Amino acid sequence: MRVMGAETEYGIHAPSAPGANATMMSARIIQAYATVTRQRAAGGAETRWDYTDEEPLHDARGWTLERSAADPSQLTDQPPVLDAEAVALAYGRQELELDGGDESGSLLMNMVLGNGARLYVDHAHPEYSSPEVTNPRDAVIWDAAGDLVALATVRKVAADASLPPINLYKNNTDNKAVSYGSHENYLMPRSVPFGDIIRGLTPFFVSRQIVCGAGRVGLGQDSSMAGYQISQRADFFEAEVGLETTIRRPIINTRDEPHATADKYRRLHVIIGDANLSQASNFLKFGTTAMVLSLVEAKLAPPIEVHEPVHALQAISHDTTLTATVRLMDGRRVTALDLQWMYYEASAKLAQETGVSDPLTGDGHTHEVLAQWESTLTGLGNDVDSVASSVEWVAKKSLLEGYRNRDGLAWDDARLGLVDLQWSDIRPEKGLYYRLLARERMQRIVDDGDIARAVGEPPSDTRAYFRGRCVSRFGKDVAGASWDSVIFDVPGLGKLQRVPTREPLRGTKALTGALFDRHQEAATFLAELLGQEPPPPRNSGAPAT
Repeated sequence: MRVMGAETEYGIHAPSAPGANATMMSARIIQAYATVTRQRAAGGAETRWDYTDEEPLHDARGWTLERSAADPSQLTDQPPVLDAEAVALAYGRQELELDGGDESGSLLMNMVLGNGARLYVDHAHPEYSSPEVTNPRDAVIWDAAGDLVALATVRKVAADASLPPINLYKNNTDNKAVSYGSHENYLMPRSVPFGDIIRGLTPFFVSRQIVCGAGRVGLGQDSSMAGYQISQRADFFEAEVGLETTIRRPIINTRDEPHATADKYRRLHVIIGDANLSQASNFLKFGTTAMVLSLVEAKLAPPIEVHEPVHALQAISHDTTLTATVRLMDGRRVTALDLQWMYYEASAKLAQETGVSDPLTGDGHTHEVLAQWESTLTGLGNDVDSVASSVEWVAKKSLLEGYRNRDGLAWDDARLGLVDLQWSDIRPEKGLYYRLLARERMQRIVDDGDIARAVGEPPSDTRAYFRGRCVSRFGKDVAGASWDSVIFDVPGLGKLQRVPTREPLRGTKALTGALFDRHQEAATFLAELLGQEPPPPRNSGAPAT
């Protein structure tokens, strides 16, 4: 069982307002979802984020970056601010009257959702951070639920004639030298040396893109060179190891912010992946990474080291024939397929030795991941186009080649860049990925019904269940929440009640479901949970005499 989750920053664009402030637009997206859900919390606002335990400057290599030396983008332990003046400058004062805004006119920037996720403004983009799950199938479900959340906000804004329509894209670059993230998180034992993680994961991450890259028109950060490449993100990486996420991006990120019991757990923060719409690519992204982490923990990762990993990462991304070789430190030259087969074979061997009944990736999913991984690598090796229904970069390339052949387009034709963008549009009637999915030309891994339910329901087997149920049932009494806490503000208790949730596998439905069923009021819920006397009922009045 492996606790994992995803973070997706959506590309954002208002076609009729090209000069619009991106942070303002992102805040309007959060605002729209608050209106959609009608989610209210303590004091009449939406459930806010608790920043108490955020520690973004701790480095897994054993030190803490001085705050004065940090890039402002690294200071994620404080809420983003967009005050009334900024709103007025961006859109005009007549638009300050917004449903759900606070009394100062500031827009909402952060929400905790009933499914246990977080929706907020991050670096001028709306970001959906999925709730914690325990297997790659659920990771796909709750990540896709975020796309439905994003879609609901787009529909809500479009329905308001006084606002410019806003489009959201599940991609990673505007092709003008700006990249935004799609991150993954994996829980690991603190006892695993970080050096082992670096050595075990670097060759895997350099080559993983061939099974889960999202594809991109253009080469170079600013797409100034013509061509098509495997990964949306590869050209934006500049370092092998580092703490940063938006500058000098590293293949291995060292942020040591466990959001759990710190002396027991490590949260591996992975920033090198692409944002995937393809369910099969997303499933492999989470499933194969979880398997390789098990190899690292067992000290069974392939003993290989790539020479100049950043260069190798980009060389692999730029070669859609999969024939380019990269040099290993022992002098051998291998392809990305060779590297992936090494990791597959080591994972299959470990699964066989431990037994698939003792899965590496979550209950019952090891065999499924291994089968998908093997068939994908086999297909890529035999005929790249044969996996167009599952591997996202291949599917997109196939579609683009159709336009190129029909209209005689070169790779630097601007129309292909627009097709690339339209692929990632989250509106099903506009997004090219969704059109292929509707025509059964893209592989489905999970059920549409499961995705729809995950928009409002939390996973049942992690602490996300407790967080989500608290927000959905007792929202008016929840002042704030985070990955490892829920804060209640209940009339009559006299002070805020902070409930820690540092164990990711506690707070599950099995452990707390009956407790929620027994209580309709936060006061009695907390009294039983914390072993306290409940306060007098609200509006009880004085006893009759």
